[in-house]
Amino acid sequence: MKKILILTILLIINLQAFEISGTVISDNEKIITSKFMGLIKKVNVKEGDFVKKKQTLYEIDSSNIDSLKNEALFNKQILENSLENIKLNYERYERLYKKDLVSKYDLEQLELKYKNTKSQLNIAKAKVREVLKQYDYLKVKAPNNGLIIKKSIKQGEMAIPTMPALILTDLNSLKIKSSIAESALQVVKVGTKAKVIIESINLQTTGVVSSIIPDTNSMTHSFIIKLSFDKKDKQVYPGMYSKVYLELNDE
Repeated sequence: MKKILILTILLIINLQAFEISGTVISDNEKIITSKFMGLIKKVNVKEGDFVKKKQTLYEIDSSNIDSLKNEALFNKQILENSLENIKLNYERYERLYKKDLVSKYDLEQLELKYKNTKSQLNIAKAKVREVLKQYDYLKVKAPNNGLIIKKSIKQGEMAIPTMPALILTDLNSLKIKSSIAESALQVVKVGTKAKVIIESINLQTTGVVSSIIPDTNSMTHSFIIKLSFDKKDKQVYPGMYSKVYLELNDE
């Protein structure tokens, strides 16, 4: 076994280049999900659609938030009315206190009530702002330009936080993913140049090894490599098959 391994390494070293197959992937693929639970009112995209950054992908019905908003506004209005009444009473007690018609204790109790109600009103205002902020989550928008490669939602279904709704892939972050034997690490390094061919779109271009990653399956004794490449003016998509010729003696 050891002799075979040594022979394999020597054969690789003596080659000018060797061929591996690879697949185009995106290094910036995002799972889109919602931050708010609710009924999906409208889906604006389908698989295969190109989208722009901040474009609305789908919308969630606002009924739940409408109820919370009305409740928060109602509570805020009650506290505002209460605070106004307490303020008027306090001013009246203050005038009476100056005439020795009410005790200082009564005046201080009213002052304390005013402060407590004002504090409650500030909390109520913060609650209103919090509820109104949730309206921003009803329109789920694209974080960047890209291609919708998977859609798992339909109009009328429930949007659930953390549950994948769409997958968006960035076509400006494409790489080629392949694997090499452990023995090839003798000659394949980060920075190794390569010739890349994608026959389906008649693309011949250059690439370079950008990363080398151990395979999670240790039994294979192989390493995953990713290559950056020049796609020129071609429309390249994730999933395309490619041939890669690694240049081994480029020094």
